[in-house]
Amino acid sequence: MKTGKFRIPSLGLAIATAAILASSHQGLTQSPFGILAKWSIGGSGGWDYLAVEPGTHRLFITHGSRLEVLDTTTGKSLGAITGFKGLHGVAFDTAGKFGYASDGGANEVVVFDRTNLAKVASIPTGANPDGLLFEPKTQTVWAFNGRGKSATVIDATKRSVVATIPLPGKPEFPAADGTGAVFVNIEDKNEIIRLDAATNKATATWPLAGCDSPSGLAIDTSGHRLFSVCDGNKMIVTDSATGKKLALPEIGEGPDATAYDAAHNLAFSSNGGGSLTIIDASKPNYPALQTLPTAKGARTMAFDPGNGHVYLVTGDFGPPPAATAQNPHPWPTVVPGSFRVLVVGRKE
Repeated sequence: MKTGKFRIPSLGLAIATAAILASSHQGLTQSPFGILAKWSIGGSGGWDYLAVEPGTHRLFITHGSRLEVLDTTTGKSLGAITGFKGLHGVAFDTAGKFGYASDGGANEVVVFDRTNLAKVASIPTGANPDGLLFEPKTQTVWAFNGRGKSATVIDATKRSVVATIPLPGKPEFPAADGTGAVFVNIEDKNEIIRLDAATNKATATWPLAGCDSPSGLAIDTSGHRLFSVCDGNKMIVTDSATGKKLALPEIGEGPDATAYDAAHNLAFSSNGGGSLTIIDASKPNYPALQTLPTAKGARTMAFDPGNGHVYLVTGDFGPPPAATAQNPHPWPTVVPGSFRVLVVGRKE
C-alpha cells in the first residue's frame, strides 16, 4: 500500500501503515452488502447446492434434473448438463479437468468433463448422496449419503469406490482442510464427525451444544475454525483441531448453507426465511455486521473469493400439495419459470 512520496521515519511509517491497514479492514468489513443483480434461469423443479468453479467465471447450480452453468461476469447461460434424477452437490478436482455431481435420485456420483460439460462416468454410492467434496491430498471424491447414513470415498483417478464409511446419523454438508481431514455435520445427532482421508476412518465426534439440525458447513483453514448453521437462528463456531465450541452467534431463520471469506474474515449464512447474515469472524463474540433481506427460499449459496460475491438461488412459491402419511409436511410448489440467481456484493 502506498503511503505517499514523502519520507516518514521508521516508527512513524509503522504507525501510519498500521492505521491505514486498520482503516482499510474496517471499511471492507463494514461496507454494506446489497443485491447487485438478479439473473433469471427459468425452467421448473427444485434446487439444492451451487458452487463457483475455481479459477474461472463459472457458476454451477444443481436444478432438479439439470446442472446449470452460468457466466458470473454476465449472468448468461453457458450450457447445462441434463438427465439427472435429483441433483444435490457439485465438486471440482484440483487439476481443472473434471467435475463431480451427486445424483441423489440415482444413488450415484456423475463425473463430467469441465471443458465440454460432457458426462464421462457414473459411480454408484450409498442411498441418496447429498453433500460432496474433492479431498486434495488423497485425490478422492467424498459423497455423503443422506438416507444411507454413510460416506462413499471414490478414487478420482480410477473412478472406483475405495471405501464406504458408516456414520452415526444423517450427514449434511462436508468440508475439508486440505491436509487430509474431512468434516461433516450430522443433522439428526447435532454433531460434527472428523474423518481421516488417509485411513478412511472417523477420528473424532464432537457434539454441537446449542445447535439443532446442523446443515451448511464452512471452514477457515488457516484459523482452524468450522462454521455450522443450525435451526433456531444459530451458527456454531467450532475449533477444527480440538472440537471446542468457540461461539454461538445469531443468524436468520431457516439456514441451509454457509461460507467463509478469508480475505475479510467474514462468515455468511443464507437463510430460507429471506435473509443473508454477514458475521464478523474477527471479533470474539462474532457479531452480525448486517442482515440483508434477500428472498424467501434463498437458503443455499456459493461464495466467490475472486470477486467477493455471494450467489443465492430461489424461485416463487405456490401452495403446497396435500399432505400424505409419507410426506406430512410437503414443500410448497415452485412457480414454473421463476427460478433465479441473486448476486450479492458490497455496494460501492
